[in-house]
Amino acid sequence: MPAAAPAPPDLPIRRNTALLSASLAANSGMMQLSAAVASLTFVLVIGVKGLLGLGPAIVLASGALAALPAGRAMDRFGRVPVIATGFVIGTIGGALAALGSALESATPVFIGLICVGTAGGTALLARTAAADMYPPARRARGISYVLVGAVFGAILGPAVFSPLLSGRELDGDTLALLWLAGSCFTIVGLALVLFVRPDPKRIAEALAIGTPDADVRPAAPLKEILLRPGVIPSVLAAQASFGVMVGVMTLTGAVVVDHHHHSAESVFPIIGAHVLGMYALVLFVGDLIDRIGRPPALIGGLGIMAVSVASLLWIESVPATAVALFGIGLGWNLSFVAATAQMADCTFPWERGKLLGFNDLLAGMTGASLALLGGYALTAIGVGALAIGGTVLVVLPALWIARRGFAGRAEASPSVAE
Repeated sequence: MPAAAPAPPDLPIRRNTALLSASLAANSGMMQLSAAVASLTFVLVIGVKGLLGLGPAIVLASGALAALPAGRAMDRFGRVPVIATGFVIGTIGGALAALGSALESATPVFIGLICVGTAGGTALLARTAAADMYPPARRARGISYVLVGAVFGAILGPAVFSPLLSGRELDGDTLALLWLAGSCFTIVGLALVLFVRPDPKRIAEALAIGTPDADVRPAAPLKEILLRPGVIPSVLAAQASFGVMVGVMTLTGAVVVDHHHHSAESVFPIIGAHVLGMYALVLFVGDLIDRIGRPPALIGGLGIMAVSVASLLWIESVPATAVALFGIGLGWNLSFVAATAQMADCTFPWERGKLLGFNDLLAGMTGASLALLGGYALTAIGVGALAIGGTVLVVLPALWIARRGFAGRAEASPSVAE
């Protein structure tokens, strides 16, 4: 197999990485807000507590359904135009959610949550752009460099949103103010992405060996890509880790505020701890994944998630919940970055977005289903149902990978020539 080409010295990989990282910080701020108040916003406008998980489910399902067409569009038009469009949609979504909250009208809230989810699902595909700009031996690190920006979103989110909640009743006017603040985050993300040049897809094509005709070479069908060694285990692990992570995260507000009778503003420090777990150690995690390999990282990450989710069975305090959510975030970080790097290893630049978009479609639908069913289970049964269900979902793929591995090396695939 040919070796990877050295990067041309004039490619602005560091600058593009920094801009994409900063844009994910902005996206992280909006998604923290969504995780904390989407369920409360929807319950406010429809008045049915039994549908507590419907708001997060709308956001997650919208992000999932947007991922596959966004990934395909990335392969065709480039990464930047698609990510920028996502931020525009997110800005509109925040404004509509604010309008619906202020008027206590379900229709604008419903459309706004769809837009917010679409934006979040599209922005998360920025890791495709990260994978484009780094060779396989440094790919997990490259992905981590972009994802680390969300750490700043974890800090900025509580710093902006908690003061807006302090001393206020959690009513429609307060929620409207929060959603407008979220739209400001997405406007900043849009501005940052527009400065990414050249498009990371072009950088990937420049780094690839023997692909001067990259634009005319056809991409493999998705079915064929899924059959490459290492792809299906990575998709299963990514689906489980992302689905459980977002499903549990989006219901944390309900668990803390309603079930354990804590103050409303305590939601944001807990969500902030979770996002810190997702991204604070991402630079170390990326390097670790490149060193130990993808399968051990997947198993380890899913194992950390299992222990953390199971702990929700017996913890109640705000600090303990924050620690558990931090652990869920850290386990997701390890498993999801490893899965993303493995899927990128198995694809050419012009088909990478399609595979990662398909993966995010499955993962997002899992998260949406868990949020919807978990909301009902929280109301009818309690926290135990959510904890047990989430633990089982992450343990099963970990056991499968530990027993069977990847059944071959992805580098052996004829489609991997970077």
